[in-house]
Amino acid sequence: MADKVLTANRLDDGIAVWLDANGEWTENLQNSLVARHAEAIASLEEIGKRDFSANKVVDVNIVDVVEENGRLWPTRLRERIRAAGPTVQYATGFKPADAAFIAV
Repeated sequence: MADKVLTANRLDDGIAVWLDANGEWTENLQNSLVARHAEAIASLEEIGKRDFSANKVVDVNIVDVVEENGRLWPTRLRERIRAAGPTVQYATGFKPADAAFIAV
């Protein structure tokens, strides 16, 4: 089974976020909680449903990641783009994505 993380978009600004070990939504994939067994994945799904219902986040998904050299890397291109940040100028304080990270 692949390692999994919970991702979503913050409701108020649309920025991609990941659930961390404290149950908070973080903008940094590297700070996310990694689920490595079925029970942990089920818990992530429940937290995602709860926070979606509470209007904290939208587009909640469990995504596959691999850990290489102490860093998390999404396995799908879409998720690498989301983790790296917007690919265009998006909002004040958010620089465009690093193309090298996306291409990995």
